[in-house]
Amino acid sequence: MNQQTKQTEFETEQKIDQARVRRAFDRAAKNYEQFAVMQNEVCKRLLEKLEIVKISPRYILDAGTGTGSAIPALFKRYKKAQLVALDLSENMLEQSRRHGSFFRAPHLVCADIEQLPFADNVFDLVFSNLSMQWCNDLNAVFLEAKRVLKPGGLFVFTTFGPDTLKELRSSWAAADKSNHVNRFIDMHDIGDALLHDGFAEPVMEAEVLTLTYDSADEVMRDLKAIGANVKSGRSGTGVVRSGLGGKALLQAVRDNYEQFRQDNLLPASYEIIYGHAWKPVNDKRKQEASNQQLVDFQP
Repeated sequence: MNQQTKQTEFETEQKIDQARVRRAFDRAAKNYEQFAVMQNEVCKRLLEKLEIVKISPRYILDAGTGTGSAIPALFKRYKKAQLVALDLSENMLEQSRRHGSFFRAPHLVCADIEQLPFADNVFDLVFSNLSMQWCNDLNAVFLEAKRVLKPGGLFVFTTFGPDTLKELRSSWAAADKSNHVNRFIDMHDIGDALLHDGFAEPVMEAEVLTLTYDSADEVMRDLKAIGANVKSGRSGTGVVRSGLGGKALLQAVRDNYEQFRQDNLLPASYEIIYGHAWKPVNDKRKQEASNQQLVDFQP
């Protein structure tokens, strides 16, 4: 099976309704940080991976910034850089605004990472933490990141792998034939996609982080609280679907989840994929003048 076939199947399965995703995150924004323990930990680990990379970016794009948890560390590490924080949700962007000050603040842009509103060859670093799972077209994300990067620029990201929420997926599968938890692309296929889309020297890593809960209801509550439970009809979502059924069905899911209980706690596994790759210096697109400004730089 070639890369194009794999990607086509991925696009068909997802069918994510971006308007619903935006509304879900708008609703979740105010209390997001209270529940985003795993997301913030992954962000911290991705930032740590930048410690071994010798770059001095002038322009940084935080693509899918959420509430802006990466912004303070990026500001601290790259003291002379200008930073654009981009997200699909206006309410999330408003939460990220608090990381700015009178002397230094992120430029906020509400947009989709599959269609970036910037000129070519602008950014030295594109940073994206756990946002690609909300997209319908992985290749579009990669091609857009490559387009807006300067030749020699760096793209670093995280996303979810296939074992994410495997316990919840299994519990639903045993109770209902419908697919209530989306499947995610394998690390090796993501690396292949980066090469296919013209990136150089991709490096991929994966690890599993496990959160523990007292009940299956708490797992689903947390997913809803961070905007990952989106009413979808026939469409999928970035993590898990809602509109999940009646009381009997939910009870069956609870009962099925109990098989995973260990030490009186229920696990929720997240396979985290880390990746970074470079835009080739000899990319065919001509580099713009070094003082080129962004399109729609201000929100």
